[in-house]
Amino acid sequence: MKNKTPFPIHLSLVIAFFLGTVVCLSVAQQTPTISSYGRGLSDAEAMYINKRQLLYYKDEFGDRGERITVDPSLIFENPRLKNAYMALQAWKQAIFSDPLNLTANWVGSQVCNYEGVFCSQAPYNQTIRTVAGIDLNHGDIAGYLPEELGFLVDLALFHINSNRFCGTIPHKFKKLRLLFELDLSNNRFTGKFPQVVLKLPSLKFLDLRFNEFEGTVPKELFDKDLDAIFINHNRFVFDLPVNFGNSPVSVIVLANNKFHGCVPSSLGNMSNLNEIILMNNGFRSCLPAEIGLLKNLTVFDVSFNQLIGPLPDTVGGMVSLEQLNVAHNMLSGKIPASICQLPNLENFTFSYNFFTGEPPVCLSLPDFSDRRNCLPGRPEQRSAAQCKAFLSMPVDCSSFRCAPFVPSLPAPPPPSPPVPVLSPPPPVVIPKLPPAPPPTVYSPPPPSHPPPPVYSPPPLPPVYSPPPPPPPPPCIEPPPPSPPPPIHYSPPPPRPVHYRSPPPPSLLPPVNYHSPPPPSLPPPLPCENPPPPPPPPPPPPIIYGSPPPPTPVYEGPLPPVTGVSYASPPPPPFY
Repeated sequence: MKNKTPFPIHLSLVIAFFLGTVVCLSVAQQTPTISSYGRGLSDAEAMYINKRQLLYYKDEFGDRGERITVDPSLIFENPRLKNAYMALQAWKQAIFSDPLNLTANWVGSQVCNYEGVFCSQAPYNQTIRTVAGIDLNHGDIAGYLPEELGFLVDLALFHINSNRFCGTIPHKFKKLRLLFELDLSNNRFTGKFPQVVLKLPSLKFLDLRFNEFEGTVPKELFDKDLDAIFINHNRFVFDLPVNFGNSPVSVIVLANNKFHGCVPSSLGNMSNLNEIILMNNGFRSCLPAEIGLLKNLTVFDVSFNQLIGPLPDTVGGMVSLEQLNVAHNMLSGKIPASICQLPNLENFTFSYNFFTGEPPVCLSLPDFSDRRNCLPGRPEQRSAAQCKAFLSMPVDCSSFRCAPFVPSLPAPPPPSPPVPVLSPPPPVVIPKLPPAPPPTVYSPPPPSHPPPPVYSPPPLPPVYSPPPPPPPPPCIEPPPPSPPPPIHYSPPPPRPVHYRSPPPPSLLPPVNYHSPPPPSLPPPLPCENPPPPPPPPPPPPIIYGSPPPPTPVYEGPLPPVTGVSYASPPPPPFY
């Protein structure tokens, strides 16, 4: 009986590495010599780089991947620059080809003098410098991005387009809380959409185009406060979500992927949009009429898709439109004359469709293309048989079951600022509460009522007795001959002024102030009608209404806006 040979462990590891290789295909196992400038990575080189990165990610959450050590003799301006030194040295070790020698001077503690590294004053401390930007565009550098780049916590821009970096985006990029521009375009990055991008609170510019990213794009991307999204020329496959129109971007390019489904009507809410390019995907639906709401749009390109139905009349309301390309679809019907009359329209391409009518005004456009349609009298049109076969099939836009348009309500956000202004009043009221006790001490005013009884004898008071509930008012008017007494009672008003400061507490003073009058009634029993003495109370309430004005004083201390000046990175952006 033959013994079964156990499955070699080392062979399973080789298979695991082979399956994990995503960037480039190869089976080479020796360390190759990295290619020179101008030539792409060989399979062996790509496998080596990829293997290094795969091995690195295995201990990604353990040690510092490249195990950077700092020479004790090096002196750094501050701890942040020391961290930057470790990050850049780790990255230098992860670079295997630098034909232009851009990283040749990445030596020593003077990090701010490194090629492609830019420093600026730290946003939290204007007296120290920190690394604010990295620009290695068009360097033809081959390598990968190590996790140590997460040490560059003050980085505002990171530009490495047109290189040969491969692998995935480091998880620790989430520590780059100030990152404003991220340009990874024209490299060899792979894997799913880098979720770490969604964790960058300051990000405004995202460029992932010309890579090998695949799978779906998280819908949360369109809820981020971005200004530009470039994810064209990848391998993304999915339907645009309903919240697509939530994005505040001015430019979005999704071309040359594998998007499909409906062109969402929610894009009508993208009021900031200047350019949108959806060409060469698999969109299959009618164009939503809501695109006519995009009054600031200058470029609209949905060519090379499978769009069906008419060109909406509302396009004639896109007054800023300069470039309109709907070529290579299955659109039909007549071209609305209002489109060709748009004031800024320079180029209108609608070739390779099934349009049946073209207004003469379209022929006077600076640049247009109408070939391969079903336009009578125009050259290079489709055959009559083709047109008849296609146009005989009715188009029902509702059959695509695209989500209905829901107008966005951006108005709510603006009102929010006033809220902080209202908050200050409460604190003012609370500290003033202690003064409330004095009112009880203020009971003395009643004793001063004895004088009024002396003046009450006049028979007039009895006449005012009918209104017992409002005794104070009658008391003021009845004794015309007794002006002196009112003057004598003037003191009470000033004392209420003492209560004036706390608006809310004012509710208590009135109660205390009215309560004293009852005790005063016993003395003037001979003249129940004399309650006139308490007339002063009415004025105090009016005085209490005035306090609110002081509150506006608290409008001043608004929360300071920090980091605004730092939003614009020192190095000039190079796209």
